[in-house]
Amino acid sequence: MKKTTLILGCGDIGTQLGKQLIAAGHRVIGARRNVGALEGTGIEAVALDVTDEAALAALPDADIIVYAVTADRFEESAYETAYPTGLKAVLETFGAREKKPERVLFVSSTSVYAQQGGEEVDETSETDPNGFSGTLMREAEQALLAHDLPGTAVRFSGIYGPGRDRLIRQVQEGRIAASNPPMYSNRIHRDDCAGVIAHLVQLSLEGKPLEPVYLASDCDSAPLHEVMAWIAKRLKVETPEVIQSPLRRRSSKRCNNRQLLDSGYTFRYPTFREGYEDVLQQGGFLSAKEKA
Repeated sequence: MKKTTLILGCGDIGTQLGKQLIAAGHRVIGARRNVGALEGTGIEAVALDVTDEAALAALPDADIIVYAVTADRFEESAYETAYPTGLKAVLETFGAREKKPERVLFVSSTSVYAQQGGEEVDETSETDPNGFSGTLMREAEQALLAHDLPGTAVRFSGIYGPGRDRLIRQVQEGRIAASNPPMYSNRIHRDDCAGVIAHLVQLSLEGKPLEPVYLASDCDSAPLHEVMAWIAKRLKVETPEVIQSPLRRRSSKRCNNRQLLDSGYTFRYPTFREGYEDVLQQGGFLSAKEKA
């Protein structure tokens, strides 16, 4: 019997995840508002708004649930709906079923950490977020981990990849982060986001023990200036304008992914160099000569 994974909020990352799981022999159901976006992916599409109780009740049973819903705007009310409220509704719905899922995986964020002085953080570090986004994400995590259904939260750092190229475009415009004080940054390529979840799904279905929380970030917490300088060199552009991050996003910490590596995951893009090289190539940022 094929195992069934239900991806709630099956957007860009969910679609990549679904393709990986299908290739591994799984049945994948993707739930999202715009089901047309899943056409041709091999993912069975189901329309869903997590605020609609009837739609939640109509969702099929699944062995694994991946909650990858995202807020549609950066506002407290949108985050409240997408994360704690939506996830609690899903847990209530599936927790009451006769056939319960074997595990619920929640796509969380490193915004739950407030550290900004260059400290190293891991799954055991204090989470005392300053802003509403991290606070509501942490509330969702706590709801999952307190529930009877087995649950795991995956805290992703800054996601980049095809179509997520804001940093590259800033460099193209001649802008770069300050070198001092160093602002440590953390990132993970979109394909590794999907890869990490697929890895944890497989471990769970094999009956392997999973930790309640995983920190998913690549293997190089490099200063943002270093990342942008590397991109500038690849693009062969000058960066005369030093920029400062917006206050609400000003953060400097170093994410330790040792627990994820110890679980057996191998990164496709272990550092920003491999990852941004992929984005530069795929996004057409390099001339034929520069690609060589």
